[in-house]
Amino acid sequence: MPSKPTFYEFFAGGGMARAGFGDGWTCLFANDFDAKKAESYRANWGGDELFVGDVAKVTTAQLPGCADLVWASFPCQDLSLAGAGAGLKGARSGTFWPFWSLMKELRAEGRAPKTIVLENVCGALTSHGGKDFTSICEALAGEGYRFGALVIDAALFLPQSRPRLFIVAVRGDVAAPAALRHCEEAKPAKQCSGQDAALDCFASLVGTERSPFFTRALLSAFERLPVCLQANWLWWRLPAPLPRNTNLSQLIEGAPRDVAWHSPEQTQRLIDMMSGVNLAKMEEARRAGRRMVGTLYRRTRYHKGEKIQRAEARFDGVAGCLRTPAGGSSRQFVLVVEKGKVRSRLISARETGRLMGLPDDYVLPSKYNEAYHLTGDGVVVPAVRHIVQHLVEPLLRTNAMQEAA
Repeated sequence: MPSKPTFYEFFAGGGMARAGFGDGWTCLFANDFDAKKAESYRANWGGDELFVGDVAKVTTAQLPGCADLVWASFPCQDLSLAGAGAGLKGARSGTFWPFWSLMKELRAEGRAPKTIVLENVCGALTSHGGKDFTSICEALAGEGYRFGALVIDAALFLPQSRPRLFIVAVRGDVAAPAALRHCEEAKPAKQCSGQDAALDCFASLVGTERSPFFTRALLSAFERLPVCLQANWLWWRLPAPLPRNTNLSQLIEGAPRDVAWHSPEQTQRLIDMMSGVNLAKMEEARRAGRRMVGTLYRRTRYHKGEKIQRAEARFDGVAGCLRTPAGGSSRQFVLVVEKGKVRSRLISARETGRLMGLPDDYVLPSKYNEAYHLTGDGVVVPAVRHIVQHLVEPLLRTNAMQEAA
């Protein structure tokens, strides 16, 4: 590619997808509805390309040129397993549709982007029995895109358990080289009697080192698609990243500025909320004979028909999935066990940034809740970089060489 590739970033938040693109890309346009997140975007990237407002109010006149890539991490709340289940008809996740209207208008103007990446929670695969995922695939196919999906866990890159769904679509006239796909053609399962050999092949890749990005839920979502949509499907070949060389303890601050260590009484109250299973984890950490760093969430559970709050801990070197702080129970705590003693506190804002792959010079909001909301609602930076580097950029290079030939 003779010049830098270009992108539009929708539902941009603080520009965490932009951080994953790196300096080799040019942002032409960014949009987010949240004014607080927009302040962070401006603090880190400037505001020349940023439009703050409802995506339904964006017009194609605001979108310059013809972007090589459109990135859209559209809201997940209505698709999340923890949400109310409204799906793509919900007020938040339903903003996918005005976004998609823009993509349709760009195509009508002859400016359809070469590639589109949609990011959301894995609940999008099963929402409304898979109908919402089918609707997304129908939208892509209706505008002439081929597509495939990957489930990428942040834990492959960073010490945070955070699996997310990434749908990578390519315009019909853009070549998808065989080197970027798991096979030349994936025959639709419903055209076969019995189990399809191609699907058997992909099933054998589920959860393996060769392809950690295919899950059984993804395979099931593919099988539920109508034959006409399966025909547009691409099983993307994305290399597994190098083994992660960081764990949670390396990202934890000794004296964070924005949160204080709990008193012994406060820590004990958290311990008192633990079930037997989690108390056993605590005792195992105490017996380890070394400093152990873990995390804890307070969750509402049912016990004998009644709702009770439980404190659930982990000491496997990986944090739980960051969430937005909608109520105290969604905030994650840090636990440090050393010399038989336990200390606890809220996770700091900078620690949440590190768990999302943001560098320490990334400017976070000064208010704790706003910073936590920004990071908990964001996309993991190295996951973006991995997709862009190993899939999108090779696609664009192949296309550029074909156009130059």
